[in-house]
Amino acid sequence: MRFLGIITGSLIIVIAFNLFLIPHEVLSSGLSGISMVLGMISPLNTGLVNLLLNLPLLIIGYKMLGKKFIMNSIFSVAIISLGLYLLPVFPIANDSILSSIFGGALTGLGVGIVFRSSGSTGGFDVIGMIVARKKDFPIGVLLSGMNAVVIVISGFLFNWDSALNTLVSIFVTGKVVDAIYTDHAKLTIMIITEKGQEMRAHLLTNLYRGLTILDGVGGYSNDKRNVLVTVISRYELNEVKNLITEVDPAAFVNITETIEVMGLFHRPSPQ
Repeated sequence: MRFLGIITGSLIIVIAFNLFLIPHEVLSSGLSGISMVLGMISPLNTGLVNLLLNLPLLIIGYKMLGKKFIMNSIFSVAIISLGLYLLPVFPIANDSILSSIFGGALTGLGVGIVFRSSGSTGGFDVIGMIVARKKDFPIGVLLSGMNAVVIVISGFLFNWDSALNTLVSIFVTGKVVDAIYTDHAKLTIMIITEKGQEMRAHLLTNLYRGLTILDGVGGYSNDKRNVLVTVISRYELNEVKNLITEVDPAAFVNITETIEVMGLFHRPSPQ
């Protein structure tokens, strides 16, 4: 099912790009938008450029984010790049604003499905996850800044109508991704498990976050359990869910939105 989700999401992105966005010189967010620019102003195909730009990031991510996640991301990037190469660029609609909205919505749908399938579409998502894993940094600010560069490039290379349509497309994409994946920057994870120490060791080995362990007792069974609580960024959600399942598939996990975090968000440095 995971690979089916990655394939479906990636193909939806290909349709959004070649049938809605690229025909009207509207760019997507992130590295995909830069790939579109280079595909429009050079003889190179957008799919080939997308693959070449993502390759270095995926190699770095392989070392820092784990084999499973990056292999899923490589699979998605390969499908998107091949799809962009094979599917002809053809406008479904003549209206550029409608194409920006629907193209952005389809892109968000595809990206959200890939996220939920424990992968990414490469580009700025991989950068965001690397930064989220290593530092307590406002990822939203970083990604918004990089997307602003894409919008400015669109304005200078094409026209400012294209830039504004690109802004609309990026905004819609973000809203749809939030609706499908999660719309909160930080999340609180509460894990109730009978394998508390194994879970603790596994999470601390693979995550940049600290956690708190509480003692608990099952209300029905009266058996002893551990309750582990941690706060993560949205980019770590699927990774954490997979890590929990690897140790205890029967663990009870509650994921809640976190408005604000005071104090140390990342794991404290060893003394």
